Amino acid sequence: MQDNGRMHIVVGPAQDGRGGHRVQDLTGSGAPDGPAVDVPAGELAAFVADREEAARRAGSTPPRWTWERTGSVYPQLLAAGVRVERCHDLRLCQAILATAATAHGSGTEGPLPYEPALAPLPADEAPGLLPPPSPAEDQSSLFDLPRAAGPDAAVLVAELRAQLAAVAGAVDPRRLTLLLAAESQGALIAAEMQHAGVPWREDVHRALLEDALGPEPAPGERPPRMEATVARLRETLHAPGLNPDSPQELLKAMRAAGIDVTSTRQWELVEWARAVPGLAARRQALIEPVLEHKKQARLLSANGWHWLATWVRDGRFRPEYVVGGVVTGRWSARGGGALQIPHVVRDAVRADPGRVLVVADAAQLEPRVLAALAHDDALAAASRGRDLYQAIADLGEERGSELTERPQAKVAMLGAMYGATTGQSGRLMPHLARMFPRAVDYVERAARVGETGGQVRTHLGRWSPRPGPAWDAAQRDTATEEAERRAGAMARGQGRFTRNFVVQGTAAEWAVCWMGAIRSALAREGVDAELVFFLHDEVVLHCAREDAERAAELVGECAERAAQLVFGRIPVEFPVSVAVVESYADAK
Repeated sequence: MQDNGRMHIVVGPAQDGRGGHRVQDLTGSGAPDGPAVDVPAGELAAFVADREEAARRAGSTPPRWTWERTGSVYPQLLAAGVRVERCHDLRLCQAILATAATAHGSGTEGPLPYEPALAPLPADEAPGLLPPPSPAEDQSSLFDLPRAAGPDAAVLVAELRAQLAAVAGAVDPRRLTLLLAAESQGALIAAEMQHAGVPWREDVHRALLEDALGPEPAPGERPPRMEATVARLRETLHAPGLNPDSPQELLKAMRAAGIDVTSTRQWELVEWARAVPGLAARRQALIEPVLEHKKQARLLSANGWHWLATWVRDGRFRPEYVVGGVVTGRWSARGGGALQIPHVVRDAVRADPGRVLVVADAAQLEPRVLAALAHDDALAAASRGRDLYQAIADLGEERGSELTERPQAKVAMLGAMYGATTGQSGRLMPHLARMFPRAVDYVERAARVGETGGQVRTHLGRWSPRPGPAWDAAQRDTATEEAERRAGAMARGQGRFTRNFVVQGTAAEWAVCWMGAIRSALAREGVDAELVFFLHDEVVLHCAREDAERAAELVGECAERAAQLVFGRIPVEFPVSVAVVESYADAK
C-alpha cells in the first residue's frame, strides 16, 4: 500500500483535552517522517488545505490522510470548504482485514496475518458510522473543556503499520490495496454527498402528498383520502371496527371475507386474485382497498409530512450513508430511507435553477460481474452491445432451449445468483447451466463452500463472515431427524448467502471504484458537478447545465475505467444508461 514519496499523514486527537489534533507524517513504509505536529483546535482545515495545495504546486502525489474514521474529521473540513483527494479510513479497513484474518475452508488461501493495534469496535457498532452521543455527552457542562476523543496518533500509527503488514502478507496485495483504497475513498464520497445533499423541493413534495393523501392532518389523525380508503376497506370486508394498521386484525378480517391468504403481502394478494380467472374481477374488487391502504400507509410513514420536516432542510435531503453497511460491502443508510426514495416522491428531487441532474444507471450489473468473475466467454459475449437478458433469451432460442423469453432469462439468472431451486428458476436452471457452464459452476462452488461453513471472498478480497454459533451448534446436533433437517436447512441457507456474496460484493467493489473514478474525473477536468446520490448501481450528479454533456460522457467513461481497474482487460461490457433531467422522476 505504498506510493512513491510520502504516503500517509496520520491525524489523531490531541490528548490535552483542548480539542486540537496531533498530526504525524509517515514515509511510504509507515515510518515517522519528522516529529509530530500539534494543530490547535479550529485550525485543522487550514493545515490540511495548505498541505493539499503544497502537493499540487509541487506536482507530487497528494497526501493520504489517515484517521480513525472519516466521519469524525472530514465533515468539519467540508464545512470549512476544504476537500481532500485521498484518505485511509482505519476503521473501515480494519473491518475488512479482521474478517480476512478469520478466513478458512477456502482452498489454498489461509487467514490473513493481521494483528490490530486498534481495539476492535463493539459488535453492534458499524465502522462507517460514529456512535450516537451518550446522554452524558449530550448534557455535559458548557464550562468543561472538550475531552480527547478516540485513540491518539501513536495508536493510529501502530494500527496503520499493522494494516500495511497484513496487506503485504496477502496472497494478492495489489487487489487488497485497491479494495482498502476504494473503501476509504467511498467514505470521502459519502461525507461529500451528505454535505452537498440531494436537491429537494419541499413545495413539490407537499403537493404530491396532498394529491395522494389529501391535506396534512392534525397529529394523530389520518389524512382525508386515507380515511376514505379505510372506510371503503371496512365496508368491503364487513368489518366496521377494523384497525387496518394492525396486520393481524387485517388478515383476520380478510379471511372472514373469503380472502384465503396467509399474509397481507401484496404479491400474495395479487396471486390470490388471479388464481381463478373467472373470478378475477370480483376478487380484485375485494383486495383493491387493501392494496390502496397499504400504498397510502407506506407513503405516509416512509415519506410523509413528518419525514419531510425531519429530513429536508434548506432545500436539501442529507442522509447519513453507511459505507460497507452490509457485509457484502454494499452501502446502507441511517435514517431517512435514503436508499429507498420511492417513485411517488421522486418529482420532488429537482435541480436548482441553472443546473440539471445527470442520472446514470449501470444496467444488469451483477450478471456482468458474474461473467467477469467466472471467465465465462459465452456470458461475456451476451453482455456486449445489447440487453444481456434478451441476449440470453436469443441464445436459448438458437439452441432450442426452453429458455427463450427475456423474463425467463432474468428469472433464471437471478435464481443462479440467489440460489432459487424451486418454481420457474429451478426449472430453468439446467438450461442456464448448459448455456453458461462456467458462470453457474462459479456460484455453485461458492455455495458449496458456504454449506460446509467455509468463507468466500470477493474479487478484490473482502471475505464473507463465518457462520454464527447457532449454525455451528445445528451442524453438530444431528441426532434426530428433525435436527438433521434443521442442520441441512441452515447449511443450504449459508450456501445461498455465500453464492450471492461473491457476486454482490464484487459488484459493490465495481460501484465504489466507478464513483471514485467519477469524483476524480470531475475534479481533474473542472466540471461543475458533484455526486449527490448513490443507490447500488445508480448515481446522480447535480450539474451546471452547460457542463451536463461532458458530465454524462464522463460517467460512461468512468464505468469502463472501473471495470479495467477491478478486473483488468476483459471482454465483458459494463454499459451505463445516462439521462439528463431537471426532475429525478423523469430519469426512468
